[in-house]
Amino acid sequence: MQVAPPIALVQNGDMEVNASFAQKHLRTLIEKARLGEEIVIARAGKPVAKLVGFRPGQVRRKLGSATGTIRFKKGWDAPMTKAELEKFLSG
Repeated sequence: MQVAPPIALVQNGDMEVNASFAQKHLRTLIEKARLGEEIVIARAGKPVAKLVGFRPGQVRRKLGSATGTIRFKKGWDAPMTKAELEKFLSG
C-alpha cells in the first residue's frame, strides 16, 4: 500500500495536505490561508475540501435576485443573418 506524502503542490500552485496532517497542523494552515494561500485537504489522495482566507465584505449572491429587472427585446435570441455574423466576427 502506497501512502501519499503529507504535503504536495498541485498544478495551480495550491498546497495540498492530507487530512491527518491538516488536523495536526491546523493553526499553521489557518495562518497560511489568512495570508492568502489556498490549502487543499485530501483523503486518500483525493481533494475533499479547500481552506481559504476570509475576505471581509465578500457578499454571497442570491440566485434569482435580478428577476424582473432585465428585459429582452423580442427576437433577441434569433439567429444572426450572414451579414451580422460577418460583422460580428470581423471585429
